[in-house]
Parts: sequence; C-alpha cells; structure tokens
Amino acid sequence: MSSARAAEVAAAVHAEAGAAVLWLRLTPKGGRDAIDGIEMLADGRRVLKARVRAAPEDGRANEALIELLAKALKIPRSSVSIVSGHTARIKKLSFSGEPARLIEALTKALA
Repeated sequence: MSSARAAEVAAAVHAEAGAAVLWLRLTPKGGRDAIDGIEMLADGRRVLKARVRAAPEDGRANEALIELLAKALKIPRSSVSIVSGHTARIKKLSFSGEPARLIEALTKALA
C-alpha cells in the first residue's frame, strides 16, 4: 500500500461520533460501477469519486452506490448510510466501524 495513496484517502475520511465519515462525488449513469479515486473540490475538500450505471431516479443511484461501496470494502450494506446529499452529486456518507479500517480498505480498493 502506497503511503501517499493512504494519506490521500485519509484526507477524505474523518472520525465522527463513533463512525467514519466520507465525502463522495457520485456520477450516476456513469457507464459502469466503479470507484475512481480521490479528487479535490474547489473549496479544498477531498472527496472520493465514484460512478454507477443506475439513473438518479427513485433513489436507484444511491442504492447502487451503497452496494458498490459495501462490496468494495467488504462490509455489510447496513454499515453504509448516506447522511446528506441524497439528491446531490456531493454526498456525505457514514460507515459504522473504525476509521483506520475504512482508510485501509479504501486504499486497497483504489490500488
């Protein structure tokens, strides 16, 4: 695992009230389901980039995102929840569990 990649992922993940919190930029109807890396927004925040095939209708893109992240991080779907941004591209997600484990799993998923 690259220490530079781990530091980049760590900048996008924060501990908050017993959970790991991650900001994410979702591209619905992105042609494939994938985690694309880390991006810096104009306001200086680092976000994880992801794309899903599902359209942003009736919550299908959000469900596909939760499925993608749970599978990539090898965690139960019930451990992933969207805290804010349900109808926006930029979303705040919460993962039950320790942030260090999430950082390690994300780093592996991005390798």
